[in-house]
Amino acid sequence: MSRARPAGEIPGSISEPSAPQVNDPPRCPARPLDAKLLQALLDASGEAVVLCDADDRVIMANPAAGRIVPDLAPGVLIAFGAAAALFDPGCAPGQSRRVAYGDRLIRVRRETFGLAREAWYLSDVTAESSDGNRSASPANRRTEFLIKAGHRLSGSLDARRCAATVAELAASFLADAATVMLPPDHRRSHWMRATAGDPAVEEGGVPSATAAELPGLTEALYGDPATPSRRVDAAQAPDWLLPTGFGPASHLLMTPLPGTGAPAGVLVLARRQGAPPFDEDTEILVQDFAVRAGAAIAAAMLYQEQSATNAILTEDLLPPRLPVLDQADLAGSLRASQQAGLIGGDFYDVCLPDVPAGTGARRAAPLVILGDVCGKGARAAVLAGQIRHGLRTLLLLESRPERLIELINRTLLASSAPDSYVTLVLARLRPGREGSLLVDLAVAGHPEPLILRQDGGIEEVTAQGSMLGVLERIDLNPVTVELAPGELCLLYSDGITEAPGGPTGRELYGTDRLKAALTTCARMPATAVVRRLEQTTTAWAPHGEKDDRALLAIRARPLPHRRP
Repeated sequence: MSRARPAGEIPGSISEPSAPQVNDPPRCPARPLDAKLLQALLDASGEAVVLCDADDRVIMANPAAGRIVPDLAPGVLIAFGAAAALFDPGCAPGQSRRVAYGDRLIRVRRETFGLAREAWYLSDVTAESSDGNRSASPANRRTEFLIKAGHRLSGSLDARRCAATVAELAASFLADAATVMLPPDHRRSHWMRATAGDPAVEEGGVPSATAAELPGLTEALYGDPATPSRRVDAAQAPDWLLPTGFGPASHLLMTPLPGTGAPAGVLVLARRQGAPPFDEDTEILVQDFAVRAGAAIAAAMLYQEQSATNAILTEDLLPPRLPVLDQADLAGSLRASQQAGLIGGDFYDVCLPDVPAGTGARRAAPLVILGDVCGKGARAAVLAGQIRHGLRTLLLLESRPERLIELINRTLLASSAPDSYVTLVLARLRPGREGSLLVDLAVAGHPEPLILRQDGGIEEVTAQGSMLGVLERIDLNPVTVELAPGELCLLYSDGITEAPGGPTGRELYGTDRLKAALTTCARMPATAVVRRLEQTTTAWAPHGEKDDRALLAIRARPLPHRRP
């Protein structure tokens, strides 16, 4: 676009100045300068222009120049503070040079008009490539900021950490300080705050009533998440909103962070005294950024809520802490397959039936449970949990292992859940003679327990039975085993014996290898036995478990050592 050239003492246009005329005398008497016309020309220029007199004082400056060097006003000396590097009088007229100004790179060109005036042309070329091509215009810089924000915000599923990232990004590009207000929790509002140039992000909270002191904040937190940004009177900013030592803010901009049906928070931007106000382009950028920030915070909140729910549910499905019994030591190990995660279809439990207080009755015999549900993962774990709780309930009415198994079978047959098949072994523990332990065993489709005698001998219990959840009538062969002090009964799932491994990676571990490993555990505590068997089977299948694995050792407590 061509420029009109004022007649008189300023030959040449504003954007296309004439050749240097430092040594040329004026060719005509000076004429009065039409200030309004000249200011209009400067304002219309797409380039930042500062017009100065012979004393290096600003005569006029357009808005583009004010965005690069704030506080440019008529009468101000250009050679002040950090800006002095830009307006170097030694700069040859007509030549361009690049000057580092803060975190930006500014291209500077000086032009002179007679002896009394000069013009400075400024361009922000921070993102220009070395060959002079524009690789990042202001629009591209905004795009790069949004791309960077997207990458940063996708890196965390913690809501507060995500909010801290939002504040840090906003302070680095959009304002001098940024505060993210999260939805109130128990009548308290939490905030994350970042300051430009400070890598630390502050965190704090205020009562919801105190947070409401910021005009419009309550509406933004509870209102329509699509509500656009709104300017807030900086004089109404409460003390807790701004960083210590920040001073009074000159401009505040409040923007809801859209979540899922409700705001995920509110972003409050603040600029210092003397900084330019938020223009329309910045507000559009803030809105785009808010959409990404709100989605990231909302996703993190949802993930944390689901994780908390899963933790509550999972806690009830994980193996319990084994109790301390009078005549037996217990130790267990439960490992879910890698495909299933922390929970699976194998389970164990120990039930201690309650005895009404004041009755004088002896506590009923403890019941040890180990089972294997068809399938893996959460569905199998839920069914395993139902069986555990069902047995605890049935123990209020029945204590015989074989009868308990029959009742569980009827429950599974009545279940609407698919593939409700279970193998189960129940062991009721009773005191025997001379410190021995009686173990009443009932096995339903499960690997038969192994007995480790004091001399290292291994016996396989012949207590067979049908899988549960298949037939209405099941066959059971309950047996009672007596353990002398120090002897051990091992319950295990088929994930132990069917673990593939060895030299070929396909050979099953098998019952014979389990027996051989158990033989080496004679006279060892129950915890040490389980640990050794766990290490042995893991070494056999080093590439991970294909099935859940469970071990539970019941060891008759040795008699106390008597001195002669």
